[in-house]
Amino acid sequence: MAEEHVGVYAGTFDPITNGHMDIISRAAKHIVDRLIIAVARNPGKGPLFSLEDRVAMVRAELDATSFAARAEVHPFDTLLTDFAEKHGASVLVRGLRAVSDFEYEFQMASMNRYLKPNIETTFLMASDKNQFISSSLVKEICLLNGEIAQFVSPRVAEKLIARR
Repeated sequence: MAEEHVGVYAGTFDPITNGHMDIISRAAKHIVDRLIIAVARNPGKGPLFSLEDRVAMVRAELDATSFAARAEVHPFDTLLTDFAEKHGASVLVRGLRAVSDFEYEFQMASMNRYLKPNIETTFLMASDKNQFISSSLVKEICLLNGEIAQFVSPRVAEKLIARR
């Protein structure tokens, strides 16, 4: 029996967007046997939702998919490479929306490779329809009473609107 290929897709997910779900879906279906979605504590970003709320939102989104059995959600507040190693992951999955993401992601991938040479980083390009979506923009649009239905699921939209 072949060894299970485990990947980690990490983020703050404040909130989880359709862009995040696109990367999660593609990674779970085409890149790894099991995908761990790692929700970062990341207090420096001043998240709108608590860590527990973000984990619950990601779990709810995942439960609504056809691949939920091959994915799991965990909070984390350590080095990503340490988290990945602890969970037996050999690949970090990262999404790229635009060229502007590349420089930061390239630097992070290089540092992560230095820290844990046995963990690879794989980049997935955002789908055309999701390239412009970011959690920050979605929160701002919602705060200003704009329409967010095309950027997040109805479950997430409801939670965002309740926080206005």
